[in-house]
Amino acid sequence: MARLPQYCGLLLAAGILVPGSPALEPPNNFSLGVTVGKSLIIDTDADIVRVSVAGATLAETVAINAREILVNGLTPGETSLVIWEVGGARLVYSLTVRPSSARLDAVRLQLASESGFEGVTLDFANDTAFLRGRVGDIVSAERAVTIAATLGNVVNLLYVTAPPVQGQVLLKVRFANVERSVSSQLGVNIITTGHLNTPGSTSTGQFTLGDALNLLLFRKDFNLSATLTALQNQNLVEILAEPNLLAIDGQSASFVAGGEFPYPTVQGGAAAGAVSIAFREFGVSIKFLPTITPRGTIRLHVAPEVSSLDFANGLTFQGFHVPALVTRRVETEVELESGQSFAIAGLLDNRVTETLSKVPGIGDIPILGKLFQNRTRSTSNSELLIIITPELVRPIPAGAPVPDLLRPKEFLKDAPQQVPRTPGIERTGPVPASDPNAVVPFERLQKAKEVQRATAGPASRTQPAAAPVPPVSGQPEGPAK
Repeated sequence: MARLPQYCGLLLAAGILVPGSPALEPPNNFSLGVTVGKSLIIDTDADIVRVSVAGATLAETVAINAREILVNGLTPGETSLVIWEVGGARLVYSLTVRPSSARLDAVRLQLASESGFEGVTLDFANDTAFLRGRVGDIVSAERAVTIAATLGNVVNLLYVTAPPVQGQVLLKVRFANVERSVSSQLGVNIITTGHLNTPGSTSTGQFTLGDALNLLLFRKDFNLSATLTALQNQNLVEILAEPNLLAIDGQSASFVAGGEFPYPTVQGGAAAGAVSIAFREFGVSIKFLPTITPRGTIRLHVAPEVSSLDFANGLTFQGFHVPALVTRRVETEVELESGQSFAIAGLLDNRVTETLSKVPGIGDIPILGKLFQNRTRSTSNSELLIIITPELVRPIPAGAPVPDLLRPKEFLKDAPQQVPRTPGIERTGPVPASDPNAVVPFERLQKAKEVQRATAGPASRTQPAAAPVPPVSGQPEGPAK
């Protein structure tokens, strides 16, 4: 075997080199160890030409003289140290920078002081910290890893207590909408056969003899007839919708009660002229994301909406009548306790419209001019209120009555009462109950949480892409069969 440096015996005596380790076998590859915050001196038999440390952040070298090198430990880790001597000889060292015992003790003391870490142990070997023990939840496991990471690399061997069933939130939304409108119309048409049986009439153009409601006056001796129309309309519309929606804590949910209506869209710009059909939702919808806070309250991101078709303000495109939408929508974020309510939106809308039509000149004559005037007056009042109420709920116990609809008559009297299903536990045997105190490896629980985050997308349903169809021309086609 080739000659070893004279200081190897000293290294063996100091415990830096271990007998039987690979460091003693190759003469040009040695293992050295130094503690963070301490120094190591390397002596050589020949003058040193150059020194290189692969991990400059782990250790630093200082030349004392031509044959002495001082190695200072900076941070825990493993690296390589190469020394070139005069004549071309090289000395290669595997350098391990160990954490100081004081630092290791400080980290262990920190773990012991944290609540819930009583059974957690920390071992350090080969530049790696090994965490073992049992913690109550995944947050505590991540905190223990953060503390141990101050020593360098960490291998997480912790077990985590299986978490309880996540809370479930029932959101009750009440849409209350009342619309009132009153309109009144007053007008007169005068018709006469005139002198020498020459017919003539005067009117504001608003009413005719064919109107459903009018008063007809006729004087034969004067050859004069008059149509008096006085109409008053009162309309009342009340809308009340109460959708209920259930979601797990931290998971979004959506609900729609309504439909979709088709409308044409132009593809490739107005110049191209290609038309395709897309669909738009309308009705009562709700989207919300509940989060149960550490305070026990419920934080909600909620977006309720009520929309209806408006044919009066629609448009006609190549023979197709496309309705407009009347929409009431609100999106906000609130925080409540279970069972509390918030009025998140309110609207009071009052409108008055008055129209006067008259025959020029004669319509301005006092008293008599009233016969040549038409007056229309309409008032409208709209009230909207949206109230939300979240509640923490649990599943209905097995065998307990479930909610049902109030049926005026017996539904399908002669129909089968039992639906096809998998046999219950009375035939298959009880389902094994999981131990609430069971523990699972940290990695398994963390992976399950990552899969949960990846699969939890936004609850809002995006509008479907327009389905290309042949250009629309001529009469509209019938619905697809």
